[in-house]
Amino acid sequence: MLFLVAALLLFGAVLGTVAHAPFAFTLVAATVIAAWLGIFALRERNGRRRHSSTH
Repeated sequence: MLFLVAALLLFGAVLGTVAHAPFAFTLVAATVIAAWLGIFALRERNGRRRHSSTH
């Protein structure tokens, strides 16, 4: 429960910051974050596939 409260507080702080940032900066930051998450997901998927095929 404490983790959920901390996550919501952090989420609110980030949204508050984004609301005051220029739209172009927000768009660039969102693109960078989406690319990073996509790369992370692909690496995790390929890592699990490679790991599970050896066992």
